[in-house]
Amino acid sequence: MRLAGPVRVVVVLLLVGFTWLLASSLFGGNSVSSVRHFFSGASEEPTAVEFPPRKYKCGLSAPCPPKHLAFRLVSGAANVIGPKICLEDKMLLSSVKNNVGRGLNIALVNGVTGELMDTKTFDMWAGDVNDLLKFIRPLHEGTLIFVASFDDPATKLNDESRRLFEELGSSTAKELAFRDSWVFVGAKGIENKSPFEQRMKNSKSNNKYEGWPESLEMDGCIPMRAPLEG
Repeated sequence: MRLAGPVRVVVVLLLVGFTWLLASSLFGGNSVSSVRHFFSGASEEPTAVEFPPRKYKCGLSAPCPPKHLAFRLVSGAANVIGPKICLEDKMLLSSVKNNVGRGLNIALVNGVTGELMDTKTFDMWAGDVNDLLKFIRPLHEGTLIFVASFDDPATKLNDESRRLFEELGSSTAKELAFRDSWVFVGAKGIENKSPFEQRMKNSKSNNKYEGWPESLEMDGCIPMRAPLEG
C-alpha cells in the first residue's frame, strides 16, 4: 500500500509527458527547443531569410529616378538570335514580337511623354540606305532613338547616315563596320555625345561566335525632356 502514492506520481508524470509530446507533434515541433532555451536562459540567434534580388522595369537592378525612362537593349547574337529593345517594361522590338530583322533595328520614342512613335528594321547588307535616311532625317527635337544591331549593321551605311547618327549623339557610327555589334540610344538635339552606346568590333581573333562578335547588353535610365515652350 505504501507504493500507491509513488506509482500515482509516476503515472501522472508519464501522462503529462505523453500529452506534451503529442501537443509538440501537432502544433509545430519546436516545443523541445523552446523548453530547453527557457530553462537554460539561452536565446536562439535569428536566421537571415534570403530573398531573390528584386528586378525593376526592363530587368534593371534598381529603380529609375522620377522623370526617367528605364530601358534595356540587347544586340543580336550572330545571325541566329534577334535583338531586343525594352522601354518602361514594354518590349518594343524582339523575335517574339516578330518585328526584328537583319541590320539596324530602331525604335523612336517621344522624349517628353515616353510614348512609342515608330519601330522599323533596315537591312544594312542587301537593303537600301535611302530607306534609313528617310526614317531618321525628319526627326523632331527631343525624339529619342533606340538602336540594336543584328548580323550586319554597317555595310550599306554611307557618309550621310553615319553623320546623322553622330548628330544624334553617337561616338562610334563613323567607325561601325561589317558584322560589328552595336547598341545605341540617342536623341534629336542632344548637346553632347550620348553616354548610352556600346560597340563590339568584328575581329576574327576575338569573336565569340564564328564570324561574329559577342552580343551586347546595355540598360539604364534616360531623363525625360521638359515640354518645349511656345
